[in-house]
Amino acid sequence: MQVEELRMIEQAAADFARTAIAPHVRDWDERQHFPRELFEALGEIGFMGVLVPEEYGGAGLGYQEYVSIIDVLSRTDPSIGLSVAAHNSLCTNHIFEFGSEDQKRRYLPGLASGKWIGAWALTEPGTGSDAMRMRCVAVREGDYYRIDGVKNFITHGISADVYVVVARTGELLDKHGISAFIVEKGTPGLIPGKKEDKLGMRASETAQVLFEGCKVPVENRIGEEGMGFIQAMKVLDGGRISIAALALGIAKGAYEASVQYAQEREQFGQPIIDFQAVSFKLARMATLIEAAEGLIRKAAHLKNTGQRVTLHSAMAKYFASEMAVRIAEDAVQIHGGYGYTREYPVEKFYRDAKLCTIGEGTSEIQKLVISRQIQR
Repeated sequence: MQVEELRMIEQAAADFARTAIAPHVRDWDERQHFPRELFEALGEIGFMGVLVPEEYGGAGLGYQEYVSIIDVLSRTDPSIGLSVAAHNSLCTNHIFEFGSEDQKRRYLPGLASGKWIGAWALTEPGTGSDAMRMRCVAVREGDYYRIDGVKNFITHGISADVYVVVARTGELLDKHGISAFIVEKGTPGLIPGKKEDKLGMRASETAQVLFEGCKVPVENRIGEEGMGFIQAMKVLDGGRISIAALALGIAKGAYEASVQYAQEREQFGQPIIDFQAVSFKLARMATLIEAAEGLIRKAAHLKNTGQRVTLHSAMAKYFASEMAVRIAEDAVQIHGGYGYTREYPVEKFYRDAKLCTIGEGTSEIQKLVISRQIQR
């Protein structure tokens, strides 16, 4: 894609964020409201099926465009960036990457249009990073699987229309003993559970999902039985790029707000940006953002060209998420007492940033992935 086309996509995202998101950010955050209707509007401009080919109703774009969309939306409200990322990278992309042709034609058009919201259910109350010990089981019974168990911290766990559920079909700790299934909203035994009351990302719905004798047709299994864990790890490789882009957007939003504030706020008869303590903070922020974007863009290039991306997506996610937390903290400090109030946006960036160091693999897990990759 040409630079001009990428800029056009970024402008479309910025225009949408300014008109459809910005006026509601504080209200959605305070009420922890998930604006379901917004995502159909995002689907109309291609942002809910970014990576889905046009033949399945998607935008047919690549990871560079995807990074830009998440980045720009997240500068206004990271909660919306998170929901767009989870929908695209996890549920939708799992079906696209590993689903049958029938599954793709059945589910991708609705997901890409935003008429259907996707959820991806891997994490459980007792197994976050340690997914091999999952307790949610799927037992084959003729033409169906019966799923029983609990999934936790699931984005869109209540509002989703389509769930990709990863469950154990074999022995504990066997990476070939886990399979993935598509479960539709309203399936008997699929029970949306408690909505989490979160520190940040409050407009992105997170909830528990229970499965009690949930019967799923065999044709809704994604790929061969026992391939679910391997599929999930590959899905996370791409998903980490989107979380890195989310962190990048948070950092840029906090930085831009800080530059504006430092130019306008006066102390001792001059704008505070003229003080070295403030200007040096901004200089470090700008440099960290550039470094993070370089890592993210490299990972996006590797993904677009079909190269192995495990190492670089982990590096991008680790560096960008930690960077976002640091920059958001500096932004609050630059704003002083005002940074601690909801009158200014940086306190929300500060709360939202922390999720990036946890979701889709903690910073500790990213370092584990990186260390294993560089030993090969």
